[in-house]
Amino acid sequence: MAQRRPFNFAPGPAALPEAVLEKAAAEMLDWRGSGMSVMEMSHRGPQFLSIHEKALADFHRLLGLGPEHKILFMQGGASAQNAIVPMNLLTNNPRCDYVHTGHWSAKSLKEAQHYGDLHLAATAEQAREIDGEMVPAFGYVPPMKEWRVRPDAAYLHLCGNETIGGVEIHNWPNLAAMGAGDVPLVIDASSHILSRPMDFSKVALAYGGAQKNIGPSGLTFVILREDLIRSRVPKAMDCCPSVFDYRGVLDNDSMLNTPSTYPIYIAGLVFEWLLEQGGVEAMGRINAQKAALLYGALDQSDFYQTKVARSSRSWMNVPFYLPDDRLYEPFLAGAKARGLLSLKGHKAVGGLRASIYNAMPLEGVQALVAYLADFEKEQS
Repeated sequence: MAQRRPFNFAPGPAALPEAVLEKAAAEMLDWRGSGMSVMEMSHRGPQFLSIHEKALADFHRLLGLGPEHKILFMQGGASAQNAIVPMNLLTNNPRCDYVHTGHWSAKSLKEAQHYGDLHLAATAEQAREIDGEMVPAFGYVPPMKEWRVRPDAAYLHLCGNETIGGVEIHNWPNLAAMGAGDVPLVIDASSHILSRPMDFSKVALAYGGAQKNIGPSGLTFVILREDLIRSRVPKAMDCCPSVFDYRGVLDNDSMLNTPSTYPIYIAGLVFEWLLEQGGVEAMGRINAQKAALLYGALDQSDFYQTKVARSSRSWMNVPFYLPDDRLYEPFLAGAKARGLLSLKGHKAVGGLRASIYNAMPLEGVQALVAYLADFEKEQS
């Protein structure tokens, strides 16, 4: 009997469903009788066009989008979108509002300030008391009642899930209640897209890199309300490269230039797998169970420490810390010996981190929880 593959808790590029990898392996040399690998196909040939169109349709279906929303497949990752968004949306109005919740929102606002009049609508830069507990800086989502969104802003930008800090915005803001009901909502959804049902009817634009919950690196998704770029801001800035102009990409069905063909193919297989599992509703139930199991184990322990407010905890990325820096090396070595990989925290915050995306089975989280208990016992 073949040995089970290790459980990979990497934050991205992240684990893919085994069924997807097996299907891709079976089709590697000859995609469905075409005589070609997908990597060898013309992006304008009928074989790849069928892959591309089905991937877009399945993604649209999984997200529950209406006809007003379109999906683009682009390149450059979410980091490129930090510049592409303002270059496309600030032509008529330079005002852009951002909520600062950590590492990735910091990168977004730093890039945007080159193109517009940036305003912090809310920030988690200071430690404060949240829900009766003291929480360090960037360990929480600022309470929405405190957000100050300019009613004449071109858009409000959020990072839906801070992959490094483990902070997630679980509900979109009610901009009308903030006196900014006409301000388009823009979301970096890189690391929690498809993890649970989300209401995109209130979202003007969402984007992200595919390498968390969708597929391999090299593919970027953009979900946009078409009227945003057809009527509200019908022209990108003159400095915007043509391959990054949303209008041109949309007009050319995401094929203004050669797309990331193989990542799109893998993403399509992931979309098929998700639909077979029951879609985002089923994923949401499983992901809630996985997160509750792992946070429960950490909370009941005096050995492990978490630094994120309970109301802001990410379902996808769980950072935690040990009581002594000398313990990290033996912890990671012991985890590897048990087939638990990629648990080292990001260099910006240190510690440990378990990323438990859709492809991580409940069994993997159960194995990690068992190891946490055993390691704590060994050190007591």
